[in-house]
Amino acid sequence: MMKLAANRNRAATTGEGIVRFCVQGSAPATKSGRFTPAKLVEALQVGLPFRELLELQTRLAVPADKLAPMLGISKATFHRRKGGAAKLPPAVSDRVVRYARLLGQALQVFGNQDTAKQWLGAPQFGLGGAVPLDYARSEVGAREVENLLGRIEYGVYS
Repeated sequence: MMKLAANRNRAATTGEGIVRFCVQGSAPATKSGRFTPAKLVEALQVGLPFRELLELQTRLAVPADKLAPMLGISKATFHRRKGGAAKLPPAVSDRVVRYARLLGQALQVFGNQDTAKQWLGAPQFGLGGAVPLDYARSEVGAREVENLLGRIEYGVYS
């Protein structure tokens, strides 16, 4: 039992599984509080493992050439780090979590991952015709995408 708790604590501080947690939210397997806000901040300050970026890429189904600039890294850096076990810089880690949380919120609103991904990748009237994934490159833009998802969830489309 102690070994399981130690492994969970290590994963929380290394950031392993954060993308899955952000997308799935408080699914039964994650109710343990493994990623409390304090643990999430700590993991982001250290930097997430590169495989978390790959997990996000898989879940969003976005090509590396499009995802790299969204996260503020060059395509060359993306491809160079792809094979290694390197940590992401804190700023890039924060953006990975930003997009994972948006996918999680879209999944909650639309009910399935395919519809959520499609909505995030298509121009939206509520964002002035902008694509949510592009709009969310800044924190302010991500907040607007979150607000629009909230309005859709509660039936307020304007």
